[in-house]
Amino acid sequence: MKKNKVKQSRGYCVFQVFNVIILVLICWACLYPFLNTFATSLSSNSAVLRGEVGILPKGWDMEAYKRIVKDMDFYIGYKNTIIYTLVGTLLSLIMTVAAAYPLARRGLVGKKYIMFLFVFTMYFGGGMIPSFLLIKNLHLMNTIWAIVLPGSLSVYNMLIMRTFFYGIPESLTEAAKIDGIGDFGLLMKIIMPLSKPILATMTLFYAVGYWNDWFSALIYMSDSTKHPVTLYLRSIVMGLTKQAMSGNISGTDAADVAGKTVQGATVMLVTIPILCIYPFVQKYFVTGVMLGSVKE
Repeated sequence: MKKNKVKQSRGYCVFQVFNVIILVLICWACLYPFLNTFATSLSSNSAVLRGEVGILPKGWDMEAYKRIVKDMDFYIGYKNTIIYTLVGTLLSLIMTVAAAYPLARRGLVGKKYIMFLFVFTMYFGGGMIPSFLLIKNLHLMNTIWAIVLPGSLSVYNMLIMRTFFYGIPESLTEAAKIDGIGDFGLLMKIIMPLSKPILATMTLFYAVGYWNDWFSALIYMSDSTKHPVTLYLRSIVMGLTKQAMSGNISGTDAADVAGKTVQGATVMLVTIPILCIYPFVQKYFVTGVMLGSVKE
């Protein structure tokens, strides 16, 4: 038997072509900076100086990576970043679940007013100076809590998780209560096992946020031994910028742009680990976002 093929209109075909072209351009715009930075990190200083580096390395040179692996500040920053990311992500997941689960319960008294207080903070904040004074008065300066506590709860992520919890059939919770399971047992034994997609999605969101954060450490951390690796990268970028502004980078001395290749190598070493997490949560990512963003 011959399969009946649906004939597509010319307008739809044209739309498909333009759609593919636009998506390819967007994909290229996202990939090119990453590929260019990677190529720069593996290129020679002279090739970078002449502007010959595109998406492929020119004059293969690993000197930038050798300089970084010999710097103990890089390892200290990397260790701090891993600690901040692990502790911060775990704390954020606990607080997000603790806020989203009660607000997803249909019988919660005053839920609308509590939701208003949460949403209010998305539009109005105290600002940087009050936040700094608060952290200082709480004696949290130069501690891990100055990094992880201020951003431990994202209201946006909490709303997504709340909507996901709200979509879980109420018959499951009622059956569990009949069996004598309390609220905490219901959360741990019924809700959490069913929430792997949204938990994986929230883990990725929070982990990327903590991994890339450098501004909090810049404000609250005066002890350089507690700086994350992103501040190490910032110091390299700022050092190169100051050289350029002072006129130390000339157009003929290739050694002056050594910081450019080191900068690219540092970016790669900072970026690649967090990118490696995505394949492990990819199957949950789209499901978690879609189910958690459907309006109730």
